[in-house]
Order: sequence, then C-alpha cells, then structure tokens
Amino acid sequence: MNYYNEIKNELINNEITKKVKDYSKNRSDLTTYYNVGKLLSEAGKRYGEGIIKQYSIKLTNELGKGYTITRLKYMRRYYEVLTKGPTLSDLLSYSHYCELIWFEDFNKIEYYIKITIEQNLSVRQLRERIKNKEYERLDDITKEKLISKKVTTVEDFIKNPIVIKNNNNREIISEKVLQKLILENLPFFLKELGNGFTFVENEYKIKIGNSYNYVDFLLFNYEFNCFVVVELKVTELKKEHIGQIEVYMNYIDKNLRKITQYKTIGIIICKKDNKFITEYCSDSRILSKEYKLV
Repeated sequence: MNYYNEIKNELINNEITKKVKDYSKNRSDLTTYYNVGKLLSEAGKRYGEGIIKQYSIKLTNELGKGYTITRLKYMRRYYEVLTKGPTLSDLLSYSHYCELIWFEDFNKIEYYIKITIEQNLSVRQLRERIKNKEYERLDDITKEKLISKKVTTVEDFIKNPIVIKNNNNREIISEKVLQKLILENLPFFLKELGNGFTFVENEYKIKIGNSYNYVDFLLFNYEFNCFVVVELKVTELKKEHIGQIEVYMNYIDKNLRKITQYKTIGIIICKKDNKFITEYCSDSRILSKEYKLV
C-alpha cells in the first residue's frame, strides 16, 4: 500500500467536502482524521517513527501549511485512542477530542465526552473543566457508578473540593465575603455542584419560632427534583453546623417541598472537612465539601 497517497487523498477529499457540504463538515473531519491516523499508525509500524516527518514535509510542499509533525501525531493518537474504547460522537468536534486524547485513563475521557454532549460545552469550556480537574474531584464511588453505568444521584457529582473563583484576591474572613464571590460567578458555582442546579435565592429568610434565620443559598435541582440548602463556613466543619443545616432542611421540607418532590439535600461548604463529625452524622442527605479558591 502507498500510505502517503492514501493519506493525501483523504485530506484532499476532506477539504473538498468542507467547502461544498457545510452541514457535514464535522463528521467529515472526524472520519478523515481517524482514517489518516490509522494509515499513519500502520506506516509507522512498517517504516519507523521517522516516516511522520517525511510525510509532514511532503504534505506541506504539496498541500500547503497545516500538516506539521505535531498535527500528524495528534491524528495518529486520535485513531489509537478511539480504537481502544472511548465512544466517538459527532456531537464533539475534532478540536474537542484533541483536548482529551492524551489522557491515559479512558474512563476520564468518557466522562468529559459525556459532559461535553450533555452540557454542549465549547472547546474553551471543556479546557477549563479539565484545568480545574473536575474528574479527579469526583469520589471513587461516583467514578465506579459511571464505569458500570449504575444509577447516579444528585450527591454523586458534587465536587470535592468545590472550586470558587476569587478574581479579586479577596481575603476570606467571613461567610459574607465567600457568598459574594459565589454570587459574582454564580453559573460557574452551580456547574461545580453538578447538573441541573438552579438558583432560588441567597439569604433565604425562614422563621423558626419567634426568630428569623437566613439560609446562605437555596437551590433547586430540576434533574433530581429536590431543593438544596447550601451553608457556607470559613472554618473547619463543626458538629453545630450539622445541626444548623438539618433544621433548615427540615423547614424547607415542611414548608416548601411538594408531595411530588424528593427530600431536601444539604451541602456544607467549609474551609476544612472533619471526617470524625461526618462519620457520625445520621442523615445521609447532608454532605460536607471543602472549598478551594482560584
């Protein structure tokens, strides 16, 4: 087989397709670069690693710029990775895949493919999620559920630690300051919690007996059909924090929750978790997560 001519024809046909069939550009890119990657892989096995440099020089001379050694290596890696497992979807562009193909953990690749499709992430947004190590911040139980395709819950996708943007480098001296940072980047914060979170109100006022209390954040998750109470703490988790959020959750269940909705979930976002306290918390709906400022 003349690998070079096959590669050249694939690339030329793809350029023609992109010019005359706009609707199929992405599919054509994915198919072409997969086929070119396969040919490069086979040629490398036969002629050695140096063949990529030779093909790069010839393609550049005959087809113009854009066929560097690095780009050809990306095509080869793209083919090799997709051959071994991860799902190919034309809902992602080739540029999306280029952000993912160098990961050794294919489960990690699958996760980012999944959220890119579900949340219609741009390449820039995907890059930001990877930079923030979103997959690494999922717990092992959630990762196992994803691998075995088991049913997940709203708690599964809440990251630990939760990243909070601090663009102005404020000193975090109180819950009020932390709350302000979250409100300044609210969409980002909701995505940190997972899918389906919507904002109801901050400083949500509730009356317990003759006194008023204020829930830091009241959210609703439309995917799991439940309210979510979020409390902010700039200290290590303490046992009284558990009691406080439990009261708030019970209030929401009694006064806001409809019969068709699931029970309220509570999230305590704190400076430092205390496993000794959460270990003895009898309510599994209460979660404790640390925050990280970036």
